[in-house]
Amino acid sequence: MNNPLLLQRLQQALGHTFARPELLIQALTHRSYASTNNERLEFLGDSVLNCSVARALYDAFPDLPEGSLSRLRANLVRQETLAEIAAALNLGDVLRLGEGELKSGGFRRPSILADALESLFGAVFLDAGFDAAERVVRGLFDPRVAKIDPRASGKDPKTQLQEVLQSRRLPLPEYRLVDTRGEAHDQSFIVECVLARPALVTRGVGKSRRAAEQEAAREACTAVQKQVATK
Repeated sequence: MNNPLLLQRLQQALGHTFARPELLIQALTHRSYASTNNERLEFLGDSVLNCSVARALYDAFPDLPEGSLSRLRANLVRQETLAEIAAALNLGDVLRLGEGELKSGGFRRPSILADALESLFGAVFLDAGFDAAERVVRGLFDPRVAKIDPRASGKDPKTQLQEVLQSRRLPLPEYRLVDTRGEAHDQSFIVECVLARPALVTRGVGKSRRAAEQEAAREACTAVQKQVATK
């Protein structure tokens, strides 16, 4: 968990080398491991993250109103997105977890990964100031901002699908839980999105039922829009 090579690789991926390495260690320490842990750093990091992402969106989409920018930000800073980024950084390999969390697979749990990532932002802020922390956040989030379709206005896939169907006076979708796989600490949910008109069934997989529903809705929305475009 404290492998120097892994810690060096993490700092390289973040684009920040800690002058105070104890802050890095604290950011990676879960409350199950020690009383001096990353919870307070997470509090700081959450604010750094929200401000940095807000600035990124403000600069990228000068014509979007406040409401749309807020929805885009909420989509970017949600737990699922943070956990994806943390997993890409292999954050689970360097977390300091108590024995119980280790045995239950806490190093893969989205909530723990997301909290640790926010803690890292807070640690960078204390180590080198806001500008350095913002650079780290922007380095991780700017590629995602660049892929945003502003016409979607930050609406989640289920909302987008509902609006597409309502605009065409079509029945709303039904979501069905098909299966749950894996152990309690590392489950995957499989959900179907069922449309009556057009007759269509799409499937989504996610670490939560909500995430699976959103993925199924995204597939359905894409399919409906393609059908409309070909008519």
